[in-house]
Amino acid sequence: MKSAFRIATLALVFGALTGAAQAQLKKSDTVVKAEAKADKIAADGSQVVTVTLTIDKGWHLYANPVGNGDLEDNRVAVSVASKNKLQDVKVDYPAGTVVKDKTLGDYKIYEGVVTVKATVPPDAFTAPILGTVAPPVRGYPPRG
Repeated sequence: MKSAFRIATLALVFGALTGAAQAQLKKSDTVVKAEAKADKIAADGSQVVTVTLTIDKGWHLYANPVGNGDLEDNRVAVSVASKNKLQDVKVDYPAGTVVKDKTLGDYKIYEGVVTVKATVPPDAFTAPILGTVAPPVRGYPPRG
């Protein structure tokens, strides 16, 4: 029960697209679903928050790291916030799948189900905080 008030606020931050590419986007919640779950508080007082992203078949998100400077602003980023300033929050991203692109250069993407874990340090829990997953989450159309 206590851990429900100790979940860190999550914000999934995804870069915005401009121009013609934006016209190809569907509304985010139609192609990507985000769910956050907090583990029980560990003996050391830390807590792991797991964010699961489910991406519709044929769509992708840019991995973190994306491996291509031109796409860096569009990579998946999970941030943790609280009324108190948080320090030393560790976010573990999966590796992503490499896409070979002769024009743009190689980059990494996420497809299907992706799990990102954030470890919130014990000092984060000195004030009540609630957990939410906040859009925008943007799915990108098939490559090619």
